[in-house]
Amino acid sequence: MQRATDCVLKHGFVRVLYSVNARNVPAVINRVNSSMLCRKYTVLPPPRDKEEKAMLDSMLRVDHAGEYGANCIYAGQMAVLGRTQSGPLIQNMWDQEKIHLQKFNEILGENRVRPTVMLPLWNIAGFLLGASTALLGKEGAMACTVAVEESISEHYNSQIRALMEEDPDRYTELLQLIKEFRDDEMEHHDTGLEHDAESVPGYLILKTLIQAGCKAAIYISQRI
Repeated sequence: MQRATDCVLKHGFVRVLYSVNARNVPAVINRVNSSMLCRKYTVLPPPRDKEEKAMLDSMLRVDHAGEYGANCIYAGQMAVLGRTQSGPLIQNMWDQEKIHLQKFNEILGENRVRPTVMLPLWNIAGFLLGASTALLGKEGAMACTVAVEESISEHYNSQIRALMEEDPDRYTELLQLIKEFRDDEMEHHDTGLEHDAESVPGYLILKTLIQAGCKAAIYISQRI
């Protein structure tokens, strides 16, 4: 499916328009900082020592893995629900996740950070999680979205606290990026709740299991 991306600067921000080739209908308009997509921008300062380099590498590696996994989950949901009334809603959230992943791909490349070796496993696991919960219907897919996006948001919040305690002036651009992506994840979380996530049978059990898996993935991706 081919998409076109247009950048329009307005008040220091950029609007990104994705057009769906099949129907030529706009799928999502996402408002993000203009430095993220219309020009190359170095988010990280040069590391002062090996310790800072290791800290930032671990942080970026797990953030990239999280956005990669989220993309796989939405791909699985779309494989099941893409032709239903829930398709455009899921596609909208997926398109935002694609922007997140694209940015982290750029940052990893610019800073020579190795992604986690677990990406092939996260690819399969994410798709299966998205597809299997979507088989429970829209409510199951939304319950998965709530669980995953809540976990990612909490992880981003922990990174924000760590960077603020370390040196907020040094990490201004990285903090801004993480906060913007955190806000997108919380928007997806709230969207899931608004679309009956809690009505799926066994919601609390399903949410607990998914979040346990997310925590394990975060722990592993930070380290290898």
